[in-house]
Amino acid sequence: MSFPITRHRRLRGSAGIRGMVRETVLNVLDFIQPIFVTYGTGVKNEISSMPGVYHFSLDTLKAEVDEIASLGIPAVLLFGIPETKDAVGSSGFAEDGIVQEATRLIKKWYPDLLVVADTCLCEFTDHGHCGMVHTHTLDGVVHGDVINDASLELLTRTAVSQARAGADIIAPSNMMDGFVQAIRAGLDANGFEQVPIMSYSVKYASAFYGPFREAADSAPQFGNRKTYQMDPANLREAIREADSDVLEGADMLMVKPALAYLDVIRTIRDQFDLPLVAYNVSGEYSMVKAAAQQGWIDEQAVVLEMLTGMKRAGADVIITYFAKDAAGWLRG
Repeated sequence: MSFPITRHRRLRGSAGIRGMVRETVLNVLDFIQPIFVTYGTGVKNEISSMPGVYHFSLDTLKAEVDEIASLGIPAVLLFGIPETKDAVGSSGFAEDGIVQEATRLIKKWYPDLLVVADTCLCEFTDHGHCGMVHTHTLDGVVHGDVINDASLELLTRTAVSQARAGADIIAPSNMMDGFVQAIRAGLDANGFEQVPIMSYSVKYASAFYGPFREAADSAPQFGNRKTYQMDPANLREAIREADSDVLEGADMLMVKPALAYLDVIRTIRDQFDLPLVAYNVSGEYSMVKAAAQQGWIDEQAVVLEMLTGMKRAGADVIITYFAKDAAGWLRG
């Protein structure tokens, strides 16, 4: 049937009707709030390119976690900025590393709040890459290659130390070939068979990461990450990456970034039945914040529309720096 028998506006005529037939609904349980922890005392420093996001030292961390828990957000994602860095990122797998210490504190304060540990080396290496590198200098310019297989041992040590500290979920973000298999084997061998892996399965070499690299002090000191992170032009490759992680034992898959990759989220959702995570990354956050500060957009309306779009595309979980704001808006 067609007009005038069919009138689509009948189901849009009031807030009650629109709510009744709404197909996609955001919930606070969808969100994971990232946190940046650092060394020192009395530190709560706003990240200049990410308004409203801070570096916290361990002694200032509790107030932030209190707020997150009070809003009903079920999980946090921890990133650490260490006091010292070296070529192999040893601070990342130290038993007294900043992420490990923060994990212990959060699990002491809120045993039911899920701690997701980002498992990578870029914040902890002096070269800023996600694994071990072999470097050489040519005409005064440093060049380097990221060594895949040797990096897996260090990443596995990092994951095991994070699980030992109490992390509920290990989230490896390094994009080395075979990283899920290596970490799964390492966790199982150390008695952490029940700790799930949230794999950064489809992580693009994106221009949207700029503010994060300030926040995590993780910019590469030479070259870039295009030899291990994915080409933004590729979709079929994303299926191959996700398929490998499923076969290697991933419990959850992720697409990162989210906003410019909604087609990828939908494709991975349609191809695989594991829970799917979308990472609403720093550049996406900062663009909205900057426009809102200029008065050009309605921040609340834009953020909730954006997050709804990610969920509508197929995401079950959304990592977002807007988690606290969104939780408050949804509650209100």
